[in-house]
Amino acid sequence: MFTTRPAVRRRALVAPGTAVTLALVLAACGSSGESSSMPGMDHGATAATSPAATGSPSKDSPSKGHMPGMDHMAGGDGLASAEDGYRLGSPNATLAAGERTAYRFTVTGPDAKPVTAFALDQTKRMHFYAIRTDLTGFQHLHPTMAADGTWTADLSALAPGSWRMFASFTPDGGAGKGTAFVLSRAVTVPGTEKRTPLPAAAARARVDGYTVTVQGEPMAGMSHPLTVTVTKDGRPVTTLQPYLDTYAHLTAFHEGDTAFAHLHPTTRVDGDHGGPRLAFDAELPTAGNWRLFLQFRAGGELHTAALTLKVG
Repeated sequence: MFTTRPAVRRRALVAPGTAVTLALVLAACGSSGESSSMPGMDHGATAATSPAATGSPSKDSPSKGHMPGMDHMAGGDGLASAEDGYRLGSPNATLAAGERTAYRFTVTGPDAKPVTAFALDQTKRMHFYAIRTDLTGFQHLHPTMAADGTWTADLSALAPGSWRMFASFTPDGGAGKGTAFVLSRAVTVPGTEKRTPLPAAAARARVDGYTVTVQGEPMAGMSHPLTVTVTKDGRPVTTLQPYLDTYAHLTAFHEGDTAFAHLHPTTRVDGDHGGPRLAFDAELPTAGNWRLFLQFRAGGELHTAALTLKVG
């Protein structure tokens, strides 16, 4: 059967697409649970850095920058806190380091009232992402909403540094009904920061005993298929399990400004029979280094692979 998704309106593109066909290293750690919270990733939760992009003028300000979509992708590069009358607000400008903490936020509509009706997107009404500006510390959560429209994302421990919090959603009413949005705000975690260089690209890597190979060739300004192959002990894996109505969830962040991209495979979902190959039809808006986080479920556990993609 096919993955079911809501009908989503997308905005016009501004920047040319960049193919996401690649041959890269995956350096990963695994975890279980639907919260998809993977603090620290390959660098560990205590490793934090803050690149020069911290002062990007687009942060927390309205923007009309957009990026291309594929079978399902929220519109925009995610660097604005407001767009088309919708605004992401939060009382949390800083969060404590080294301990679990709650990030609270609301989405208001063109009428300045909190939005409480959201469409299901990959089985969830809200997808929330936390990323440090050195592209480490990735967390993907599904927060809970109170009756007044206040969302709470329960974050795992954050390392000191500059972070960005992304909310991906589709209103189920009002002027933005059926339109996918990604909005974000910057957050500071006080403490001593540690720089972690972005890992270099390579052909493949082992992830919790799995070998993940990503094949293709990135080319700026073009859309091209991407193939991900999953093996274990030299044998093809054909038992990938559905995760959020698909066999793999792929999120990408751009080095320097943490621009957001959200990609999904075009492979049909047929029970616990995913793999060994997953097909993507993906684009990224700009050249440079992107850090991709590939999440897939196998053996009853959620595995997360981090990879660096260089787009020319």
